[in-house]
Amino acid sequence: MISKKEVKHIAKLARLGLSEKEMEKMEKELSSILEYFEKLKEVDVSQVEPTFHSVPIENVMREDEINAKRETQSAKLLYLAPETKDGYLKVKSIFKDGAN
Repeated sequence: MISKKEVKHIAKLARLGLSEKEMEKMEKELSSILEYFEKLKEVDVSQVEPTFHSVPIENVMREDEINAKRETQSAKLLYLAPETKDGYLKVKSIFKDGAN
């Protein structure tokens, strides 16, 4: 089903150095895989519904709530910070401008 030339091409694309014995083995194995796919094409799946997951799942979201304790902690941390801007810590830039 798959030729030796195709196996060499695949090995080259995958950057695999295969010996002659390995080439023969790969030829047989890849042909076997392709034959199995041909068998799968014969299966009638017209009545099977397409699925993404075998188990029905649903994204669970929680409501956004303001946590008063965290808000108090944030305020304390911002108060202790050497510099702040618009409610955030202001830190020294770590990236250099690439235009220099």
